[in-house]
Amino acid sequence: MRRNRWVQASGVALIIGAGLASRSALVGPLPKAVGLYAGDVLWAWMLFLILGFFFPSARTLPLASLALGGAFAVEFSQLLDFEWLTWLRRTRLGALVLGRGWVATDLLCYAAGVGLGMLVETAASGLRGIGERRRHAR
Repeated sequence: MRRNRWVQASGVALIIGAGLASRSALVGPLPKAVGLYAGDVLWAWMLFLILGFFFPSARTLPLASLALGGAFAVEFSQLLDFEWLTWLRRTRLGALVLGRGWVATDLLCYAAGVGLGMLVETAASGLRGIGERRRHAR
């Protein structure tokens, strides 16, 4: 399977929008769990898509493992207290990319986000395969 980079990039854009909306008052009141966990789930899914963009021919499971390892590394890096890293996390972009503080439940959210990415990719790949089989049957 080879991923379509346009699809990957579009998915990243949609996830960024959804993630920002999940933490915005502009979308109206959301359940507390959505505000607490949706951003982390979406962030890990986005990391999976970004890696798929850069490695379009990679198999899904190794790509998911890399995304989950990267997400975990970012979370564990929040336990580090380097002055430059703390300064970077105080910026808006730094906080969005690197987070602000260690939260164990984020690890579960990352696993859910990468799992969701795998699920969507596998389902889309299956649908694509059905379409290709139908075209060849004609």
